[in-house]
Amino acid sequence: MQEKRVTLDDPRAVAALAHPVRLDLLGHLMSDGPATASQCARAIGDNPSNCSYHLRVLAGLGLVEDDPSQDGRERRWRATITGFTIDPNAGGSDELFAASVQADYQAARQYLRDRSRLDDAWRETDVHAHYGLRVTPAELSQIIQRIDDIVRPYIGAVRDGAPDDAATVNLSLLALPKPSPGAGS
Repeated sequence: MQEKRVTLDDPRAVAALAHPVRLDLLGHLMSDGPATASQCARAIGDNPSNCSYHLRVLAGLGLVEDDPSQDGRERRWRATITGFTIDPNAGGSDELFAASVQADYQAARQYLRDRSRLDDAWRETDVHAHYGLRVTPAELSQIIQRIDDIVRPYIGAVRDGAPDDAATVNLSLLALPKPSPGAGS
């Protein structure tokens, strides 16, 4: 699939993705490729009928579509996009941002529960890094763009020829300005 990163500015799409199951489903299909509702349910820890419903909602918004199977017996879904950014002025953007952060922290908690069962090679390369930066908004945008340029070739939905031992890895970036004492009061 060719890379297709969109900016979500439609309040309906933003609100729909603020639902954690839909956000998980879209993330799974973007990173791991086409899947049935049952396969999606196993991947995100939900049930097939609920996943099927939420996949139809996402399809109605043009974020996923049918992926015809070889034999035509099972209904597979694929993401129509490879990533998205949120228009901060779109209605519901704060809720979607909060849902995205919550999903990242939930994935981190699940990883920590399962970490001891992973191969040493993965445990030796996992990382949590925290940096206290002193930057302007323009500098932060530049830093984020440089990181994005490094990561983009490895996005699962568009990477062809990944090594056989490659696995799906969640890489999150959280860059939040630290409020000044007394700000907003």
